[in-house]
Amino acid sequence: MTTVCDLAKGRCKPCEGGVPPLADDEVAKLLATLDGWKRDGNIISKTYQFKNYYETMAFVNASAWISHREDHHPDLAVGWGQCTVSYTTHAIGGLSENDFICAAKIDALFAL
Repeated sequence: MTTVCDLAKGRCKPCEGGVPPLADDEVAKLLATLDGWKRDGNIISKTYQFKNYYETMAFVNASAWISHREDHHPDLAVGWGQCTVSYTTHAIGGLSENDFICAAKIDALFAL
């Protein structure tokens, strides 16, 4: 069984078209390993809460660094004391394993 730790240790693969998105049962299995992430169609997302704007922006900047390293970039919705992170794989028009690997890495960042 895949765990969050397994996902967080993974490396994203290059985003390429021509491969199918994950099937619903695969998405459900991977989503079950993540805490607080929700699925809405072809997107998984989670909102993180912070004490202030500074902590929010530090999280956003650290998330950007992870995204750059993985070459897999989420949509970030930033507000005072919160940031919503949303992943999908545009190249395939759905969810890929990369979305879940990066979600686990963002969760690991938040746990620091």
